[in-house]
Amino acid sequence: MNKITFAIIGSGWRTEFFLRIVQALPEQFAVNAVLVRNPDKRAAFTQQWDVPAVGSLDELLTTGITPQFVVVSVPWAPAPDYIFACAERGMPVLCETPPAPTLEGLIQLHALTERGAVVDVAEQYIFQPLHMARLNIIESGKLGTVTQAQVSIAHGYHGINLMRRFLGMGFENVTINARKFTAPLVQGLGRNGLPSEEKIAPDSQLMAYFDFENGKLGTFDFTGSQYFSWVRSNRLLVRGERGELIGTQGSDQVRWLQDFRTPMSTTLQRHDAGISGNLEGFFHKGYSLGAEWVYQNPFTPGRLSDDEIAIAVCLQKTAEHAAGGPAFYGLPEASQDHYLSLLMNEAAETGKPVTSVTQPWAG
Repeated sequence: MNKITFAIIGSGWRTEFFLRIVQALPEQFAVNAVLVRNPDKRAAFTQQWDVPAVGSLDELLTTGITPQFVVVSVPWAPAPDYIFACAERGMPVLCETPPAPTLEGLIQLHALTERGAVVDVAEQYIFQPLHMARLNIIESGKLGTVTQAQVSIAHGYHGINLMRRFLGMGFENVTINARKFTAPLVQGLGRNGLPSEEKIAPDSQLMAYFDFENGKLGTFDFTGSQYFSWVRSNRLLVRGERGELIGTQGSDQVRWLQDFRTPMSTTLQRHDAGISGNLEGFFHKGYSLGAEWVYQNPFTPGRLSDDEIAIAVCLQKTAEHAAGGPAFYGLPEASQDHYLSLLMNEAAETGKPVTSVTQPWAG
């Protein structure tokens, strides 16, 4: 496989994920330059990551080898301007989520899709190993036609995308009922590491019901601390007419009917190298269901976290799209997920049900 070369706009926390992937898999990925507008931060960034840092988009695209695409990793507000600027220069884009903060901005970006611009969005959750294993089980037909998914895994558009994928939904319209709750919680980890003292603070929770027009039901449930908290677990329930998948932190039970008189039940098993005396190295290998592999990590033996494995998949699929292949998570899907997230928040704020309408990208 040829090495994938890309550039990055932005130098924040999410940018570091892309750079760690390059460090772990230098034979597969390379960064030609990073756009850092602040001159002081630019010098420090170059020293820390040993990657050229530049001050303008034109410099970014002409430094070193021409990139195959540009990763736009900036806050919501400036993201659309960078996407448009790259598209005007004919440069494919992988944008962090969401591509625009408002419905109006999403509709404006849709024009790029109509003009044939190559724009993918880095929605990585569906490519995390555990979720890939779950989706592969669903797609195998073991559960039959899935009609319900209860998802407590990720916030906003991330959680909604997982819910739509587990349900097999496209751009169908939906009625959303939502409510917010607040409860005290001992604070745990954060982006800056371990807590320095015990502190109890209010923790917000958002619950929503998605009644899709085809009769399928999605339940969204997420608390603000869930990504980092040691005592708030991720949960999943997916149900079809032939079985169900029940996922809790570190354990997934799958129950299905081999035929109408033969129930089957087994646990999804995670496999990692480097554990209990194993000398293969330290990396994730995959998931099995009984004697069957339902997911195998394509980036072994790279020492990557599950989230970094998923982001590496996004990079690989963007390179394929830039070379003429299909979009893997383009502006239409990303816009739909964020649109539904906006409606969910509206329903929670007003206490009234909100129904989606078909948007231009749904065609």
